[in-house]
Amino acid sequence: MSQIEKIRHSLSHVMAQAVKELYPEALLGMGPAIENGFYYDFDNANFKEEDLARIENKMREIMKKDFSFEKREVVKEKAKEIFKNNPYKLELLDDIEKDNVSLYQSGNFVDLCEGPHVQNSKEIPVDSFKLERIAGAYFKGEETRPMLKRIYGLAFETKNDLETYLSNKRENEKRDHRKLGAQLDLFCFSDIVGSGFPLFTPRGTIVINELKKKIEDICENYGFQRVLTPHLAKIDLYEKSGHAKKFSEELFHVTSPQNHNFVMRPVLCPHQTQIYASKIRSYRDLPIRYMESEKMYRAEKPGEVRGLSRVYGITIEDGHSFCRVDQVKDEIKGMVSIVKDFYGLFDLWGNHQTYLSVRDYAHPEKYIGEKKDWDLCEEILEEVAKEMKLDAKKQEGEAAIYGPKLDFMFKDALGNEIQIPTVQIDFATPKRFNLAYIDKNGKEQHPIIVHRAVLGSYERFIALLLEHYNGNLPFWLAPEQVRIIPVSDKFMDYAEEIFEETKKEKIRAYLDKDSDTLSKKIRNGETQKIPYLLIVGEKEKNEKKVNVRCREKKQEMITTEEFVKKLKEEAYS
Repeated sequence: MSQIEKIRHSLSHVMAQAVKELYPEALLGMGPAIENGFYYDFDNANFKEEDLARIENKMREIMKKDFSFEKREVVKEKAKEIFKNNPYKLELLDDIEKDNVSLYQSGNFVDLCEGPHVQNSKEIPVDSFKLERIAGAYFKGEETRPMLKRIYGLAFETKNDLETYLSNKRENEKRDHRKLGAQLDLFCFSDIVGSGFPLFTPRGTIVINELKKKIEDICENYGFQRVLTPHLAKIDLYEKSGHAKKFSEELFHVTSPQNHNFVMRPVLCPHQTQIYASKIRSYRDLPIRYMESEKMYRAEKPGEVRGLSRVYGITIEDGHSFCRVDQVKDEIKGMVSIVKDFYGLFDLWGNHQTYLSVRDYAHPEKYIGEKKDWDLCEEILEEVAKEMKLDAKKQEGEAAIYGPKLDFMFKDALGNEIQIPTVQIDFATPKRFNLAYIDKNGKEQHPIIVHRAVLGSYERFIALLLEHYNGNLPFWLAPEQVRIIPVSDKFMDYAEEIFEETKKEKIRAYLDKDSDTLSKKIRNGETQKIPYLLIVGEKEKNEKKVNVRCREKKQEMITTEEFVKKLKEEAYS
């Protein structure tokens, strides 16, 4: 365990001690170190958000006493005597199979804990932690168990690291895609429709359609063809693919008075296997590449549904190549190139890490398929990673149910990690569905499927883009690219001329005919984060020009023809 993890774990104990001193009746649950900090769960504790500063001050007071974190082993029965008035600790003790258990003592405070901790409280910087918030949490994370109060704390190695984290957090909150989505009028939610089902406005639909056109254009260059499959299927399809078992708790079942019994699809790939299976295939036909941007559905837990990041109806961008073994490597390379081309549009390629996700070798029962196929798949992916100089890090236990994969992790403008693109090899599914092609010797062989997802779900990708760009979407993706603002109604005719010129060139423009003041119109355009505002007044009309204001606050006077030419170049660059 790293030093910062030890510091965070030790702070969870100091916080528990502070709470016990301030609220003696409080019962302790569990308190581990977590990413960026720590937490501890409490029952029978009458504190509120406004009490966090008081608890934090008590923690610093305790830390001034200069104490050690001392580990000692005791028999379980002795530990039960120590924690006899705390049912949560007694249950945790019952879960431990060993006869001896580990306790940690810091000053007068004793807790059930495996550790490790810092050796002395002097190792904990007093100015680099902060209690953040209170939340509810079920004991052991089980919904049938009591709801406890959880205090989350932040902790870093230096005060500067803490301040940087808090600054980034404030910026993240400003960039929250739910706030930006409402501000830019891209999507909304309805209680009657249900949370988890976003409704995209005309402006939001433009963003989805532009993304779809862009990714499909790139994929077509690599030989992918569009297909369209239904949103429902019999459960048999997913039992055969293995997804019925994997997503057993997340399936939506659909019935009717006519005794129909279907499942809303949790994935797209099983449907596409049936297009492949619809006729006899020759080795000369392969590879066959399908792509589809359509809905799939997963019954997420209600508490996990959030904005566009986690929804019930997911618009997925999915693609599959059915190929021979000797074609697999080239197919993977082509798909990696698609990822590179697409993420290059957003200046994200190059600021990424590639992972080679392989099986959990200790638990082969988690996966479908034969060991020899898994060995070959992993060997192929390793070769591709080396040949394409991807500098891939191996991750055991992160493979898909049917095969290993390459995963790509990007960093956005605030350094947040984004994991969406993936390329996966699948020897198992073709065998499950008995997919075949006739080889050059006239014998039937199973193809291999290479799965790829480039932007993942449109909902989540839009959320990430909004937060990455703070709503300032690239020109080609902006739902409204140009807003034409006449200074007054006297110049409306000239403004309409410009509007017609932009429309002819397929530029997404809007003519502002509102009766607001000029300053308010400009402010509205800036709030909507429109790439270009064209101000049209007497000087512009007389000189047959437009006053261009771009998002970077630069201004210039140019002719309409020059402006349109500039936009066309920007749109296709």
